[in-house]
Amino acid sequence: MLGSMGFLANSALAIGATGVGSLTYGLVEAQAFKVRELDLALLPAGSESIRVLHISDLHITPAQTRKINWVKSLAKLEPDFVVGTGDFLAHQLAVPAVVEAMNELMDIPGAFVLGSNDYFAPSFKNPFMYFNKKREIRAEGTALPTSDLVDELNDAGWLDLNNKQSTAVINGVKIHFRGTDDPHIKKDDYAAIAGSFDSDAFAFGVTHAPYRRVLQSFEADKADLVLAGHTHGGQICIPFYGALVTNCDLPQGQAKGFSTFGESEMPLHVSAGVGTSPFAQVRIACRPEATLITLSAKRT
Repeated sequence: MLGSMGFLANSALAIGATGVGSLTYGLVEAQAFKVRELDLALLPAGSESIRVLHISDLHITPAQTRKINWVKSLAKLEPDFVVGTGDFLAHQLAVPAVVEAMNELMDIPGAFVLGSNDYFAPSFKNPFMYFNKKREIRAEGTALPTSDLVDELNDAGWLDLNNKQSTAVINGVKIHFRGTDDPHIKKDDYAAIAGSFDSDAFAFGVTHAPYRRVLQSFEADKADLVLAGHTHGGQICIPFYGALVTNCDLPQGQAKGFSTFGESEMPLHVSAGVGTSPFAQVRIACRPEATLITLSAKRT
């Protein structure tokens, strides 16, 4: 009996130690920022290359000095264009911190869409709820200064792609940008922008949460590339397996990185993001990232 009790006690201690160790590692990895590079030969033949910096899910709070400084450093990559796929904020006073972090990036041409955490402050959530794909997603919480964030990005000249579209010429290549507001809280209105992309332009789609209904709409209109965020890459992943959840209806295997979507194999890049909710500041086997995408001419 005493032997059995000792075994149980030792087992409990081992499990507890493993849990503490995992938590400690997760806290460290959440600060292990990295830049991932991706080369995609998608532009029309003869086009000059375009370096696109994809940032997502910053979830910035004013006190996150390490994260703010790392985002500042991204300007040294000298991208030609920056795309932000939402969830810049995580605090009611975060807009000045976002501007501080992105000040030099905002001097570069860019485009953006919003995520739910640009509208509502984060709150504690039961992590097991993410396994319930049928749960009701509610647009609620303490309101954040969304309009202040949008004004700052607009004043910098960035394209607002929230259920909007626009064109730009980058390195001599005409780009037709089209985006949606956050599908996660059903603020997307693809019908407002639906239809063929300009035939003489590269068709570039942008959204926050990569829900299939939105991706299917981009695919139907023959987008050449879609960028998204939201998933945090799964955030808590199993080594050699990957994400357990995506927080949307995209398969776990597409929680981060480059993949293709649909029968047409539409190119899709989902960022694992830079930040986390302030209530879950851990990552395991899923480092925070920004991605430098080099778009080059199709190989003939």
